[in-house]
Amino acid sequence: MPFENLVRDHTIYACVMGSRAFGLATDGSDTDRRGVFVAPTPLFWRFDKPPTHIEGPAEEQFSWELERFCELALRANPNILECLHSPLVEHVDATGRELLALRDAFLSRQVHETFTRYAFSQRKKLEVDIRTHGAPRWKHAMHLLRLLTSARDLLRTGTLRIDVGDQRAPLLAVKRGEVPWPEVESWMTRLATETDEAATRTRLPAEPDRRRVEDFLIGVRRASTDVLAG
Repeated sequence: MPFENLVRDHTIYACVMGSRAFGLATDGSDTDRRGVFVAPTPLFWRFDKPPTHIEGPAEEQFSWELERFCELALRANPNILECLHSPLVEHVDATGRELLALRDAFLSRQVHETFTRYAFSQRKKLEVDIRTHGAPRWKHAMHLLRLLTSARDLLRTGTLRIDVGDQRAPLLAVKRGEVPWPEVESWMTRLATETDEAATRTRLPAEPDRRRVEDFLIGVRRASTDVLAG
């Protein structure tokens, strides 16, 4: 089966991510599409397994096979968790709705480590840019501030909200380079501190609900086999 057919015929969930989902789109923004497909169970019986992810077939499109997607979500991968909470859903079927109903099962205190670790690595890159070029990549600085805000609020409320809301204007000012780097750096430091404080009081469970997610995955695999047998 051609890889493109897996995306075309077996996608259960598709959404728009990036600046458009974050509420930070401008006239020149790309449309980043992300999705989840379910490879038919019989494909796993072969020596050559189906792909864990597929780029395309459209531009700026990337899809994960359901099992890989769930594995990454259980590890609190920021990009994957945000994909589950996109406000811009382009396609969802019955299985996709089951996946979305599991969003809370993926959330745990692990998000503190994964989100802040990613933020720390991005901040180091910005600091290298400043030493090398005299200025950071302002778009990356904007998204780092957005990510830290999202992580802080998730730990505070237990809900992952990716649209920046009323923070759109100040964040876009950072993207345009209108905010001096010391102010941006101070903003990042404050958000990191607030995120650490929120982690000490969060209502999120210590671990994700792996059993609940696994039961869902087994059910999907079994249903695919039953369809073939029927």
